[in-house]
Amino acid sequence: MANDLIEKKEFENARKLLVEVKNRDLTKTYAPLAQLKIADSYAKEEENDLAVEEYRRFLDIYPDERNASYAQYQIAMIYFSQIESPERGFGAAAKALEEFEKLKRLFPRNPYKDIVELRIEKCRNTIADYEFLVGEFYFKKGAYNAALNRFKGLLSKYPDYKKEAVVLYHLGLCFKGIGERDKALEYLNLLVGKYPNDPLVKNATKEIASLAK
Repeated sequence: MANDLIEKKEFENARKLLVEVKNRDLTKTYAPLAQLKIADSYAKEEENDLAVEEYRRFLDIYPDERNASYAQYQIAMIYFSQIESPERGFGAAAKALEEFEKLKRLFPRNPYKDIVELRIEKCRNTIADYEFLVGEFYFKKGAYNAALNRFKGLLSKYPDYKKEAVVLYHLGLCFKGIGERDKALEYLNLLVGKYPNDPLVKNATKEIASLAK
């Protein structure tokens, strides 16, 4: 009956029945599934905070239940679905990444392995994109030291960042901006050597020639 009500989007009535199942099931045969269905109903209703709360309750009560990895995956996916752009999705990406890593740690044999790695990659790229935007903001303001901290931190945390060439270019210009010629040349030459076909190489080469004088 509860399943039918969920299909009909009568979520509140469905949850009342599921709570009754939990309260009556002294053998705990159906109680775990009822708790999971309560969480699912909130997810379907797009009540994300309540859904996460109920999935966490399931994991607290039934950490070794066969659907535990599903509950953890659902928590991660709720946050993942809230990622829109680097500017607006940074917080959601950070939370999703944390929950996906938790899924891998607690349930190494979970059935979502392949898709989880792709989700993690998107989370990391979103967070890195946000860090770059903040660094770029400081760079445009001429706050080169603040920009340097962001760019260097980005490459340290995300060495596989897809836009590394752009970061190296900005690092070179930041060091030029604070008068550290040798460091500027180091990063600009690294860009040219590592990404010879990148569109930024033309500008980097001009900067190198200018600094060499």
